Amino acid sequence: MDMRLWCKLTYHRRLFLGLLVYSWLLVGCFAVFQYNREKTFKAEELNAQLQLINGHILDELNEGRGFGMESVGTNPFSDLRVSIINNDGKVVYDNSIDSLPDASHLDRSEISRAMSFGSGYTLRRHSESTGGTYFYSARKGDDYIVRTAVPYTVSLQGLLRADFGFLWFMIGIAFVMSVAGFFATRRIGLLVARLSRFAQKAERGERIYDNEPFPHDELGEISNNIVRLYVKLQKAVADRDRQHRLAIREEQEKTRIKKQLTNNINHELKTPVAAISVCLETLLAHKNLPDDKRYEFLQRCYSNSQRLKRLLDDVAVITRMDDGDGFIVKEKINIRDIVEEACADFELQAEGKGISVCNYIKEDVVVYGNMSLMMSVFHNLLANAIAYSGASIVELRIARANDNGYITVADNGVGVDDIHLSRLFERFYRVDKGRSRQVGGTGLGLAIVRNAVLIHGGEVRVENRRSGGLVFIIKLPLVDA
Repeated sequence: MDMRLWCKLTYHRRLFLGLLVYSWLLVGCFAVFQYNREKTFKAEELNAQLQLINGHILDELNEGRGFGMESVGTNPFSDLRVSIINNDGKVVYDNSIDSLPDASHLDRSEISRAMSFGSGYTLRRHSESTGGTYFYSARKGDDYIVRTAVPYTVSLQGLLRADFGFLWFMIGIAFVMSVAGFFATRRIGLLVARLSRFAQKAERGERIYDNEPFPHDELGEISNNIVRLYVKLQKAVADRDRQHRLAIREEQEKTRIKKQLTNNINHELKTPVAAISVCLETLLAHKNLPDDKRYEFLQRCYSNSQRLKRLLDDVAVITRMDDGDGFIVKEKINIRDIVEEACADFELQAEGKGISVCNYIKEDVVVYGNMSLMMSVFHNLLANAIAYSGASIVELRIARANDNGYITVADNGVGVDDIHLSRLFERFYRVDKGRSRQVGGTGLGLAIVRNAVLIHGGEVRVENRRSGGLVFIIKLPLVDA
């Protein structure tokens, strides 16, 4: 077979053809061996019958009864040929010819074997004396060699022919082996084909899923293990790449936020710095200003400097949180104590605006966190409620569920439009920019609240209350006191 054509065949077909050739070659060799063995057995069986006759004739000769067919006695062969040869190879008697040949018979194969081993036979040989073909059997005595022969006729050919029944049996066995070999090699071929597809996909870098099981045998288990290991490796590489992309995206986002923060800070700083600069220029240019005007300009400078201080403090807090919570010291803290302190800090400011701050958190609420950051959360929420809500009541409550604490800071003010809710926690985002600057807001308070809560493993959201006002819901994981 052409090697190019052979290589184009699938592994299953090559394996099956190899097994088929091997099986039929094995059966053919065994059949030839068995055929020759059976033929030899039948020839030896015929030789044994003729040797009995040869022995009987030798006994008659040894007793001095002479030559003749009467010495043969009864035998199953009707056309038996008997020849008697002396030790010199000369034929002294033959019942099938009228004149005895002069040629020596010592070179005949059956005579040669008889001289060497005592007996011998030739399966088939043409006779020069009679012109016929015979099966010869010879036996050596003391003075003579007796040779009997049976004509190689159709009946004798049938007797010596091997039984072909076993050949058909062997052909049947070979056919069964071929069918079994087909299914066996087909199973292995399918497995190899799957492995080949797997290798090709792996080489192309395609995504491979462990959803095509292999047979439950040793080779199948090895193949399954190889595929599972590759799938795990592929998943690990994909996870690594995904984490790398997320890290790059996060770094890019941090860079964007810092750039945005820098731009926003620059923008926010311009207003108070410009106001302070104008006031100072006026004071320097007009040294004879009345005291009330001079006090008014100094008050404006102080108010804008305080605004600058709050802005810088908030930027410092935001920058600290952006650098990562790994640099923030955490310990067990009680939210109840922090809320009480924050309410006390804003008590006078709230009373000045006619707002009642009601703290209903009277039980221990312990979390694992940072005291100053959690204080900034409630400071900013109370400051926003007092400055912007227009409320008369601000309430703080606590609820527990599934090892989490849900702290609410609610007011009964005017609330905000729903379009603003999703952006309230953005840095420098203001619902009313003019009013926020008027009261000294930095636009970073709620961004600080969100980041501080996230650092503590919690969540924060804001909603409009049905009865009016806003409610901030802070979810924090609780720990044992």
